[in-house]
Amino acid sequence: MRPSLFVRRAARGFTLIELLLVMVILAVLAALVVPRFAGRSEDARKKAALTQVKALFGTALDTYEADNGAYPSTAQGIEALSAAPTTAPAPKNWQGPYLKGQVPNDPWGKPYVYRSPGTKNKSSYDLSSVGPDGSEGTEDDITNWTQ
Repeated sequence: MRPSLFVRRAARGFTLIELLLVMVILAVLAALVVPRFAGRSEDARKKAALTQVKALFGTALDTYEADNGAYPSTAQGIEALSAAPTTAPAPKNWQGPYLKGQVPNDPWGKPYVYRSPGTKNKSSYDLSSVGPDGSEGTEDDITNWTQ
């Protein structure tokens, strides 16, 4: 075999079969890996919602209660953590804002459900996220009374 023929053959690149084989291998690997990450992203959203319900809002609501002698009413909502409530009962000593910026939605883009006094926590408040299905009162809700 002459050296010039060998160099020309090596410089041609990949064949269509080789490219298709590589694409099939990549597709199989993606089919194995993507579902694992998809499940983890939903777990991460649930953990983020639980953290917001327990830590972020819990701390802010407890600070509000310490300053004003009571939690915001259901009518005032958790928006009372960002701006002084204008609905009755007026807070006694609002020292806010208790949250920086606006009150965030849950990780699925829905507003949190707040009730005070709560139906589950009668002496304080109920706070929940409707969870991935977007429906209140289902088993995927993230709440401050069940976890």
